Amino acid sequence: MVAKRPDGIFPHIGTDTWGRNLAEAIENTCAEHGVVPPPRQAITEGLATSLPDTEIKGLIASRSNKKVLKPSAYRLVQAGAEQVLLLMCDVHGAAVVPWDLNDRTVSCWSPPVAEASQRVKDLIAAELALHEARKTAKSAEKERETCRRAAGDDTYTAQALSAATQKHEDAERRVRELEDECQALLTALGGRRPRPVVRAAVEDGEPKAALALAEQPYEVAFHVQQYAAECLERAGKTRGYDLAESLVDAGQLSKGMNVLQQWQITYPDGTVSKLWRLAAVTGNNRALARLNIFRVRPEHLVTGVPQSLLPMPKDKKADSGRLLLSQREILNRLSARLNEAGAKPETEATDPSVRAGKIATVSAEIVIGCTKPAALEHVLRTLNVNDHLRGIQPYDEDARLIALFATLVDAYTRESLLADALAEAFPDARGVDLLDLAGVRDALTANGPLDPLDPLVPAGEAVSPAVLRDIAVRAITALVFPEIPPEAPKRTNARTDTGRFWPVVRGTLQEPAWSQTKAKTAEARTRLWSAAVAQLFLHRGNILSALGFFGVPETAKGAGQDPRPLKGLFLGAEAGDATAWAALVQRMAPALIHAPQPFITPGQGSEAGDGRKGVRRTPKSALAALTLAYTANGAPGISRALLLAFAKAVLEHPDATQPPEAEDGMPLICHGEQHWVEDRTPITAGMVIAPDTEGRPTNYVADKAWFDETFPVELGRPAPAAPGGTTNSTATGNSTDPTATTTHGSPLADPRDQLATLRRELPARVELVEGSYQQAVDSAHTLMIDFEDARRLRVQLGEDALPAEQRIEWMEKLTKVRAAAQASVTTLEQVEALILQI
Repeated sequence: MVAKRPDGIFPHIGTDTWGRNLAEAIENTCAEHGVVPPPRQAITEGLATSLPDTEIKGLIASRSNKKVLKPSAYRLVQAGAEQVLLLMCDVHGAAVVPWDLNDRTVSCWSPPVAEASQRVKDLIAAELALHEARKTAKSAEKERETCRRAAGDDTYTAQALSAATQKHEDAERRVRELEDECQALLTALGGRRPRPVVRAAVEDGEPKAALALAEQPYEVAFHVQQYAAECLERAGKTRGYDLAESLVDAGQLSKGMNVLQQWQITYPDGTVSKLWRLAAVTGNNRALARLNIFRVRPEHLVTGVPQSLLPMPKDKKADSGRLLLSQREILNRLSARLNEAGAKPETEATDPSVRAGKIATVSAEIVIGCTKPAALEHVLRTLNVNDHLRGIQPYDEDARLIALFATLVDAYTRESLLADALAEAFPDARGVDLLDLAGVRDALTANGPLDPLDPLVPAGEAVSPAVLRDIAVRAITALVFPEIPPEAPKRTNARTDTGRFWPVVRGTLQEPAWSQTKAKTAEARTRLWSAAVAQLFLHRGNILSALGFFGVPETAKGAGQDPRPLKGLFLGAEAGDATAWAALVQRMAPALIHAPQPFITPGQGSEAGDGRKGVRRTPKSALAALTLAYTANGAPGISRALLLAFAKAVLEHPDATQPPEAEDGMPLICHGEQHWVEDRTPITAGMVIAPDTEGRPTNYVADKAWFDETFPVELGRPAPAAPGGTTNSTATGNSTDPTATTTHGSPLADPRDQLATLRRELPARVELVEGSYQQAVDSAHTLMIDFEDARRLRVQLGEDALPAEQRIEWMEKLTKVRAAAQASVTTLEQVEALILQI
């Protein structure tokens, strides 16, 4: 005998039979419209288990002996170049989970790197140990108080009190140690969590119109979903009204778009569950507010609800600790409890059965098909961005800028200019034609790994995380500050030829005409660049720290980046090339901002004078001081070895997996905290050890205090004009004029110092020449292969030979090249002879 379902406003979820009918109807409808449906399991376990039984019946119709969706139940929409099929229905009010990838909270997530994921596991273990240690400390405190209040003063009582006191002190010490460990792990994570990576769900080896997360332990899934909800709640506090009270009073007034997503959870007993749930693509705040009204936590909904939170009279006491994984059972239990409570006259108005009455079911649009499942995540993310950019709710500035940059990358892709822009920015790339543009788009927006940028790495440059991140920063710079062609002489003031790329930026960012580019436009573009670059780093600094890096010239005419790779810049700086060091500083700038101990921060100090808030220091001043330190002879505590060691450590610090250690085994402390006794900053992975003047590591961690002390404000100020109105030229250490002076008017080093400098720089210059010759040899070999292919094809096709004039012109050019090469061989022989004399 089937038990009668209790009456009430909260719905009962349909049976498995109706779920299979819905799956059949969706698959047939998708086939008619030429779109790919979700996996059948996603429909039966994630969609059908969130719909009332009466709702499923109203969605299905029969035609030609097969089940299809009614025409009024779905709509086909165009999302960019893709088509998406949406099911319009009413779902249970507690059936939708907020999406982790909500665009408003994008700045709360760090790049999805393996090291960060491991640190999350360590953090969870440390927090669990801290929770147990606090319980132990509380118990020890009670035991100590019991002994203290015990009657009598005999020896036994005194010994018990002493033992209880010692036990309490040990427990408190353990709590402090674990608190420090948790704080160190949070610092190593940059106070954020790695962004969850979702991919198209796969069924029978084919991608489907649903999303899936990678397999993860129960504790990690619970922690990440809880963190996502906390970030969303924090972002929602800027709303001008209480969303939960609005839903209670008026219900949900607008639809939200949802997608089927799978959570693969590994439980402590080793079992793996693949749970399908509806995730809110748009309306994330409404989804979270509804769950709060129902008093259901999103982390429970995706990992399993403890049965003790939704008990039923028929439950056995022995099963009270089990997790409810079936969404049908969870929602039916919830509805039954709320219906039962709502029928009681003594139920208070604050009970969920009363407050959730107007959101018992809510209207929703659910993705049930798309033309290209591999691009579904990007399509949905774009819809989320557009929904927020065009909305009226407050939008966090960082998140808004990141959304704008994603829109800019999409605009380049839509105009088929992304590959061309990258080809122009990386003339020495291995193969721009080999780029996976979808992967490049995800890499530049921090929604995927940086590996798709490999083809942009120059030949001869080893691929490493630091190199790929440098490529990503250069690519972002090229897209935000594109080069425009030189202006041809003309009579009018209006410029018409702004190149192919600048109009894309102007249209996306809605900027004025090129002739009206002012400081305000430059600042807005710099903020956009800074927010986009910040996504590439685990530690996210203040994006305002980049203000002043780019001005009106860069905004109007392009950034003008040095095309040399990192290896070439390091060799050039080591060989005494000041332009190479200046370009290297520009490459270092993002890492100086987004470090565990940031070296460049937003403008600090007093603009009126140094007495009130200290010396005025803008980001541009910090960058100028570091740049000019290379050529500032006589600056105390600065040497080329120090600069190069610092640059290498800064560029590599984001990839460190372990905290730095001193060579002598002594504990490291931050340079600015060397006189502190307590509350010192924990030393975490990614921190940089301050080098000495010989480039060797010291026992201090480089921080803002060390940076400002080593590269003071005065170092970045222009040098005063020399007597007579002339300005002293910058010395590079190679001048032969004995009367030459440096920028700051000090005389050049004596011949012994010049000899030492040359001996230090010559190895790098030899390596630079070696690289140039190897590149020339490779180019000649490639040229020979191309000519051989042309000769073979001409013979094969029977084509006529090129005109004699053309062949003579090429041969004359190659003759000159060969003569230059032979002359250079003579020069190299002379260098070989000179090597024996130094």
